[in-house]
Amino acid sequence: METKELTALRISLASPETILSWSYGEVLKPETINYRRLRPEKDGLFCEAIFGPTRDWQCYCGKYKNPRYKGIVCDKCGVEVTRSSVRRERMGHIQLASPVAHIWYTRRIPSYLGLLLDISRRNLDRVLYFAQYIVTYVDEEARKKALQRLEEEIGASEREQAEAINARIAEVKLRRDRTLAELTQRKTALEQNYDERVATLLEPIVKEGQRLEKQLQEQKGKTTRKAIIFEASGDVIAEAGDTIAASHIRKVQKIVKERLEAIEGELREQKQSELQQIEEEIARVRSEAQEEMDALRRTLEERTEAVRDKKARLRDELLELRPFTFLSENRYRELKSRWGQVFRADMGAEAFYDILKRLDLDKLAEELWNEVRTTRSKQKRKKATTRLKVVEAFRRSGNRPEWMILTVLPVIPPDLRPMVQLDGGRFATSDLNDLYRRVINRNNRLKRLLELGAPDVIIRNEKRMLQEAVDSLIDNSQRGKALSRRGRRELKSLSDMLKGKKGRFRRNLLGKRVDYSGRSVIVVGPHLKLYQCGLPKTMALELYRPFVISRLVQHNYAANVKGARRLIERNRPEVWEVLEEVIKERPVLLNRAPTLHRLGIQAFEPVLIEGSAIQLHPLVCAAFNADFDGDQMAVHVPLSRKAVQEARELMLSSKNLLKPADGEPIISPSKDMVLGIYYLTMDHNVPHPGDGRIFADMDEVELAYQLQQVDIHARIKLRTQTWYDDQGGRLPEPETRIIETTVGRVLLNRVLPEEIRFVNEPLDKGGVKDLIADVYEICGREVTTEVADHIKDLGFEYAMRSGTTLAVSDITIPKTKQEIIAEALQEVEAVQRDYRRGLLTEQEQNERIIEIWQETTERVARAVKETMDPHGNLATMANSGATKGGFGPISQLAGMRGLMADPSGRIIPLPIRSNFREGLTALEYFISTHGARKGLADTALRTADAGYLTRRLVDVAQDVIVNEYDCGTKRGIWIRKSDDVAGQSLGQRIFSRVLAERVLDPKTGEVLAERDDVIDHELARKIAASGVEEVKVRSPLTCELRHGVCAKCYGIDLGRGEMVELGAAVGIVAAQSIGEPGTQLTLRTFHTGGVAAGGDITTGLPRVEELFEARKTPKGEAVVSEIAGTVHIVQSERYADLRLVRVVHSELVDETYSIPEDWKIVVKSRSEVEQGDVLAMSGEATITAQHAGKVKVSRKNHQVVITYERREEKEYEIPT
Repeated sequence: METKELTALRISLASPETILSWSYGEVLKPETINYRRLRPEKDGLFCEAIFGPTRDWQCYCGKYKNPRYKGIVCDKCGVEVTRSSVRRERMGHIQLASPVAHIWYTRRIPSYLGLLLDISRRNLDRVLYFAQYIVTYVDEEARKKALQRLEEEIGASEREQAEAINARIAEVKLRRDRTLAELTQRKTALEQNYDERVATLLEPIVKEGQRLEKQLQEQKGKTTRKAIIFEASGDVIAEAGDTIAASHIRKVQKIVKERLEAIEGELREQKQSELQQIEEEIARVRSEAQEEMDALRRTLEERTEAVRDKKARLRDELLELRPFTFLSENRYRELKSRWGQVFRADMGAEAFYDILKRLDLDKLAEELWNEVRTTRSKQKRKKATTRLKVVEAFRRSGNRPEWMILTVLPVIPPDLRPMVQLDGGRFATSDLNDLYRRVINRNNRLKRLLELGAPDVIIRNEKRMLQEAVDSLIDNSQRGKALSRRGRRELKSLSDMLKGKKGRFRRNLLGKRVDYSGRSVIVVGPHLKLYQCGLPKTMALELYRPFVISRLVQHNYAANVKGARRLIERNRPEVWEVLEEVIKERPVLLNRAPTLHRLGIQAFEPVLIEGSAIQLHPLVCAAFNADFDGDQMAVHVPLSRKAVQEARELMLSSKNLLKPADGEPIISPSKDMVLGIYYLTMDHNVPHPGDGRIFADMDEVELAYQLQQVDIHARIKLRTQTWYDDQGGRLPEPETRIIETTVGRVLLNRVLPEEIRFVNEPLDKGGVKDLIADVYEICGREVTTEVADHIKDLGFEYAMRSGTTLAVSDITIPKTKQEIIAEALQEVEAVQRDYRRGLLTEQEQNERIIEIWQETTERVARAVKETMDPHGNLATMANSGATKGGFGPISQLAGMRGLMADPSGRIIPLPIRSNFREGLTALEYFISTHGARKGLADTALRTADAGYLTRRLVDVAQDVIVNEYDCGTKRGIWIRKSDDVAGQSLGQRIFSRVLAERVLDPKTGEVLAERDDVIDHELARKIAASGVEEVKVRSPLTCELRHGVCAKCYGIDLGRGEMVELGAAVGIVAAQSIGEPGTQLTLRTFHTGGVAAGGDITTGLPRVEELFEARKTPKGEAVVSEIAGTVHIVQSERYADLRLVRVVHSELVDETYSIPEDWKIVVKSRSEVEQGDVLAMSGEATITAQHAGKVKVSRKNHQVVITYERREEKEYEIPT
């Protein structure tokens, strides 16, 4: 395919089918070529059957060897007979044994796979590299069945446990009942036995009683011979010799009765005791049985609870199983054994392939839309919006998300990853071959392991290794540990071939080398016009060769192209004639790298010169940032008619006189030219030949000077027309006046346009620059071009005529130098003494010493300036601005070098007291090297940073284009006089803008300018002079265009000095305007030679980056007091590493109370009152003081004034 046919290039996802459609065969072996025969191996990375023959029209085995067999596929070796160039375009493929994630969509930020599935980068990596499982699928039907089964199992388990416990309770009851029955039986038996025992024990006594009673009845009235005894108790009833009476019978009855009662009582107690024991036994049995039953019931409850808990846990576990749940290996095993039929979980890219295949993008988009619309959380809305962008991108492009996971890996053509034999017989090969070989080896090993049915652990490890191999192939730098060839450098992967400055896009597609271009060293061309450049003849001939050939044939100098070429080779005179003619038709473009802004490439009309160096006009050096110390520049020839037109109308150096960044002239003279102009316009306060003469016009002055009648610095009087008054203010009309001036100034005014005359002051570098700016503003661009050239010619001529020379003897060292240094040494000694006594800290000592030496350096520099001859060569050079750094280098030459910075940017408190005129001591020289080396290192390192910043700025701003004339907005921004912006005045800040509101004169109320007026220099001066405090202007910040900005919100195009045109790429101009000084900022350290002065780059560029990246926590952020006042610093009580800074602001405020006339004032002047005290009263009504303070009564005005102190406090926590 021809490059010209391509209009755009897009990178997108390829489906496995697309990859297979590109492929001409599968690469199965990791081999590249056979080292004996040096021919590609079959099925290897260079296989001819897949990628095409290595020799034109010849198959691998040599059966077919002629273009006439074109298109035939050899039946023996399988190679198609065709051109070998197909090896640059034919691709192969590798069928992966296991899906592999594409690293661009997983490890890059943002990770599109992670965004799509809402998975964190960490979890994504852990799954991809086989550290954890992800649930890919949950079977809802199986889940329902499992839940049902769980319910049933739990129910059955509960029932079983209840039955078992109930059986044991029944057992306990039975045992209890048995025991109780026994005890009841014993009780009944006891009661039955009781009567029997009573009867048994009482019967002998009753019988004995009856017998005695009977006996006594029979012997009643008789005297007994022997004593009658009651045997049961041993009681004597009647003694021997007693007469038996009724009392004896009663006694027997009484004894019997007592005995019977005693026995009955004993038995009753015994019975009672035994019954009590039985009752207690019954109670014990009952309580024990109850306790046992309660314990069993409790056990049942606990077990039921445990079963229910387990059920709830398992149920939750089951319900929580959702896709995208992450599981550790142990957890996965546990869940798999329990719910293996409900879910599927997997590791690696396979898991994501499974998920993405089933992903419904339409449904997901709808869910995300709803979330964006309904959620209150900003965080959630932001996340949902980001995800929605990815989903919509997939839907629009028609790509499937599972294509982010590779199942087929494309193999790029072998000629794009070549292998060449070196002289020593060894081979040099592209890194891609190594990376592909690694992938094929691992893939083949994985296939073999899968066939063998190897253990899971081994297969998983092999899959992880395959994933890592493919990662390295696609993007080696993104992997945690980049692969390298045998421990040497990192291997260059496919992404590395595409990305960055040396990648395919920026180097080969956008940064092609072009024909019709040349390069050479530049030298100054002082005789050139501003729009010209000197082009070496030989170079021009080579550049314009096709045009020269065409013109030679056209003019019949040659019959055909071949003849014309021969003429050129022989260097015939007609060739140079034709070349002169041809170069008039088209300008050349000159470019100096680095091209930091649009003025880095400009067009010039070429002028043929001898030699080999390009001659450059000295005034355009500033735009190119070029000097003549060996700089090189590239020349390009515009070819098409439009390119020539663009070069002529837009790029010609005479059309680019202003800097696009700030609208200042960029073609200001410098060096010799400035010196010449300064010499020409300076005014010596010494007599000169021709002083005091009077001339009628400029011609007379010039004639007198040429005839050597007057000296160039002679003070003369001249009658001339001028547009300026004595104070330098511009007049509405020119006036004829007699002006006191010098001859040199008259010569300068000769070359200036009439509208600018009469310039009557010494012009240094700034003066010349302002003069050119005035010419541009008043006379326009074309006149400025001519004037600039005239000033350049004058400058060079009078720099030469001034005879300015420089000798070592011109550098005079001031006599007071040693005294100044001696004083400084005494002061330093005093500081060191204070330090030794412990009066100063080390930091304070260093700071004071540095202060002393900085002041000393300045004093020596002043002494050098005073010692110099103010009209001498050296002073003239310094004052004119012709030297870089003004008086700085001179004070280093004749005064003292001063303090130096070390590599970290700290100032070394030991100064260099010598100067270059005296020479440095060894130690001083050593100290100097620090700063100088840091300068060089900074230059190298930070230039790249500044370039990168510019690149990023261009990247974000390139779409900001002026798309319409007016967006119609009423909004704008206020520019106030009180705001100090980089020391610019109000006039400078409002210049080039369009007014958003009319501006009125604050004194007269007159309308100075209407809304939508463009503020040019004149209007800006008028507004500033009127004393207006603030002006509302249109701004790109408030432009309401949807895309780009409108012309009115942008204002004047500073690079052209007129209203911006539609289609202007103002975004890129802005980016370049910030980036270009950024690089200058970088290179600045270099020129001071490391002399400690002002802030170093260390703060410059990183701070600018910080501002543009709008970081949340800028480095070195200052804590700013919100109020003015007195500061008190207190150590924090709570935290040792914090200090409190308390700012107290107090001021006296007068509070006035107007008292009605019929009220009585009850306070006196100079008395003190408290808050709430009565000041005046009328009946019961009172006026009270709002604040405590001192009273002042004005009875005349009927007022009471209370003066009180108003305090305001703010506290700030500062880390120590």
